[in-house]
Amino acid sequence: MLKGINPILSPELLMHLSAMGHGEWVAVVDANFTADYLAHGKPVVRLPGLSLERVSEAVLSVFPLAVDVAQPAAVMHVCHSHTEHRTPAQISVIELVKKEGLEPNQVEAVERYAFYDKIKAASLIVQTGEGTAYGNAMFCKGVILL
Repeated sequence: MLKGINPILSPELLMHLSAMGHGEWVAVVDANFTADYLAHGKPVVRLPGLSLERVSEAVLSVFPLAVDVAQPAAVMHVCHSHTEHRTPAQISVIELVKKEGLEPNQVEAVERYAFYDKIKAASLIVQTGEGTAYGNAMFCKGVILL
Protein backbone atom coordinates (compact mmCIF):
# COMPACT_ATOMS: atom_id res chain seq x y z
CA MET A 1 0.00 0.00 0.00
CA LEU A 2 1.08 3.53 -0.69
CA LYS A 3 -0.03 6.59 1.19
CA GLY A 4 -2.39 8.80 -0.82
CA ILE A 5 -2.79 6.28 -3.66
CA ASN A 6 -6.23 4.83 -4.34
CA PRO A 7 -6.02 1.15 -3.31
CA ILE A 8 -7.72 0.10 -6.56
CA LEU A 9 -4.56 1.12 -8.40
CA SER A 10 -2.56 -2.09 -8.41
CA PRO A 11 1.21 -2.04 -8.97
CA GLU A 12 0.64 -3.40 -12.49
CA LEU A 13 -1.90 -0.70 -13.34
CA LEU A 14 0.26 2.08 -11.87
CA MET A 15 3.24 0.85 -13.90
CA HIS A 16 1.28 0.98 -17.17
CA LEU A 17 -0.32 4.37 -16.43
CA SER A 18 3.04 5.83 -15.46
CA ALA A 19 4.73 4.50 -18.61
CA MET A 20 2.15 6.13 -20.88
CA GLY A 21 3.14 9.34 -22.58
CA HIS A 22 1.28 12.52 -23.41
CA GLY A 23 -1.45 11.92 -25.99
CA GLU A 24 -1.82 8.19 -25.29
CA TRP A 25 -5.24 6.74 -24.47
CA VAL A 26 -6.35 4.38 -21.72
CA ALA A 27 -9.59 2.46 -22.17
CA VAL A 28 -11.70 1.57 -19.13
CA VAL A 29 -14.18 -1.04 -20.29
CA ASP A 30 -17.03 -3.13 -18.91
CA ALA A 31 -17.05 -6.82 -18.02
CA ASN A 32 -18.62 -7.81 -21.36
CA PHE A 33 -16.08 -5.97 -23.52
CA THR A 34 -13.95 -8.09 -25.88
CA ALA A 35 -10.72 -6.80 -24.33
CA ASP A 36 -8.42 -9.65 -25.32
CA TYR A 37 -9.63 -9.64 -28.92
CA LEU A 38 -9.11 -5.90 -29.34
CA ALA A 39 -5.91 -5.59 -27.28
CA HIS A 40 -3.62 -6.68 -30.15
CA GLY A 41 -0.73 -7.31 -27.75
CA LYS A 42 -1.38 -4.28 -25.55
CA PRO A 43 -1.66 -4.84 -21.81
CA VAL A 44 -5.05 -5.67 -20.32
CA VAL A 45 -5.39 -5.10 -16.58
CA ARG A 46 -8.46 -6.68 -15.00
CA LEU A 47 -10.26 -5.23 -11.99
CA PRO A 48 -13.26 -7.54 -11.63
CA GLY A 49 -16.10 -6.57 -9.35
CA LEU A 50 -15.44 -2.84 -9.67
CA SER A 51 -17.66 -0.34 -11.48
CA LEU A 52 -16.71 1.93 -14.37
CA GLU A 53 -17.15 4.90 -12.06
CA ARG A 54 -14.92 3.56 -9.30
CA VAL A 55 -12.11 2.52 -11.65
CA SER A 56 -12.32 5.74 -13.69
CA GLU A 57 -12.15 7.78 -10.49
CA ALA A 58 -9.05 5.88 -9.37
CA VAL A 59 -7.37 6.24 -12.77
CA LEU A 60 -8.15 9.97 -12.94
CA SER A 61 -6.69 10.46 -9.45
CA VAL A 62 -3.21 9.93 -10.97
CA PHE A 63 -3.83 10.50 -14.68
CA PRO A 64 -3.95 14.06 -16.05
CA LEU A 65 -6.40 14.62 -18.89
CA ALA A 66 -5.02 16.26 -22.00
CA VAL A 67 -5.91 19.92 -22.37
CA ASP A 68 -4.65 20.17 -25.95
CA VAL A 69 -7.24 17.68 -27.23
CA ALA A 70 -10.77 18.90 -27.94
CA GLN A 71 -12.35 15.79 -26.41
CA PRO A 72 -9.87 14.01 -24.10
CA ALA A 73 -12.58 11.63 -22.85
CA ALA A 74 -14.96 9.34 -24.70
CA VAL A 75 -17.82 6.97 -23.96
CA MET A 76 -19.46 4.39 -26.21
CA HIS A 77 -22.62 5.83 -27.77
CA VAL A 78 -25.77 3.91 -26.88
CA CYS A 79 -27.00 2.25 -30.10
CA HIS A 80 -30.43 3.26 -31.41
CA SER A 81 -30.70 6.23 -29.05
CA HIS A 82 -30.72 9.97 -29.30
CA THR A 83 -27.32 11.64 -29.31
CA GLU A 84 -27.94 13.05 -25.84
CA HIS A 85 -28.83 9.74 -24.16
CA ARG A 86 -26.35 8.57 -21.50
CA THR A 87 -26.44 5.58 -19.18
CA PRO A 88 -25.92 6.08 -15.44
CA ALA A 89 -22.36 4.70 -15.80
CA GLN A 90 -21.64 7.20 -18.59
CA ILE A 91 -23.11 10.06 -16.56
CA SER A 92 -20.72 9.14 -13.73
CA VAL A 93 -17.77 9.43 -16.16
CA ILE A 94 -19.00 12.85 -17.30
CA GLU A 95 -19.25 13.97 -13.67
CA LEU A 96 -15.69 12.78 -13.00
CA VAL A 97 -14.41 14.68 -16.04
CA LYS A 98 -16.21 17.80 -14.79
CA LYS A 99 -14.39 17.43 -11.45
CA GLU A 100 -11.15 17.51 -13.46
CA GLY A 101 -12.15 20.93 -14.81
CA LEU A 102 -13.42 19.90 -18.23
CA GLU A 103 -16.81 20.56 -19.76
CA PRO A 104 -19.37 17.80 -20.50
CA ASN A 105 -19.04 18.49 -24.23
CA GLN A 106 -15.40 17.40 -23.95
CA VAL A 107 -16.63 13.83 -23.53
CA GLU A 108 -17.15 12.40 -27.00
CA ALA A 109 -19.94 9.88 -27.63
CA VAL A 110 -18.39 7.40 -30.06
CA GLU A 111 -20.51 5.01 -32.12
CA ARG A 112 -20.03 1.39 -31.02
CA TYR A 113 -17.92 0.11 -33.93
CA ALA A 114 -15.96 3.36 -34.15
CA PHE A 115 -15.27 2.92 -30.41
CA TYR A 116 -13.82 -0.53 -31.16
CA ASP A 117 -11.54 1.10 -33.75
CA LYS A 118 -10.56 3.82 -31.27
CA ILE A 119 -9.67 1.16 -28.69
CA LYS A 120 -7.12 -0.29 -31.11
CA ALA A 121 -5.11 2.93 -30.69
CA ALA A 122 -5.23 2.77 -26.88
CA SER A 123 -2.02 1.95 -25.04
CA LEU A 124 -3.77 0.16 -22.19
CA ILE A 125 -7.11 -1.52 -21.56
CA VAL A 126 -8.48 -1.73 -18.03
CA GLN A 127 -11.36 -4.19 -17.79
CA THR A 128 -13.74 -3.53 -14.92
CA GLY A 129 -16.57 -5.57 -13.51
CA GLU A 130 -19.12 -3.04 -14.81
CA GLY A 131 -22.23 -5.04 -15.65
CA THR A 132 -24.31 -2.44 -17.42
CA ALA A 133 -24.38 -2.08 -21.18
CA TYR A 134 -22.18 0.62 -22.76
CA GLY A 135 -20.06 0.89 -19.60
CA ASN A 136 -16.96 1.85 -21.59
CA ALA A 137 -14.83 4.99 -21.53
CA MET A 138 -11.49 6.26 -22.78
CA PHE A 139 -9.17 8.97 -21.49
CA CYS A 140 -6.30 10.81 -23.19
CA LYS A 141 -3.24 11.47 -21.04
CA GLY A 142 -2.05 15.02 -20.64
CA VAL A 143 1.13 16.59 -19.32
CA ILE A 144 2.06 17.23 -15.71
CA LEU A 145 4.03 20.45 -15.47
CA LEU A 146 6.55 20.51 -12.66
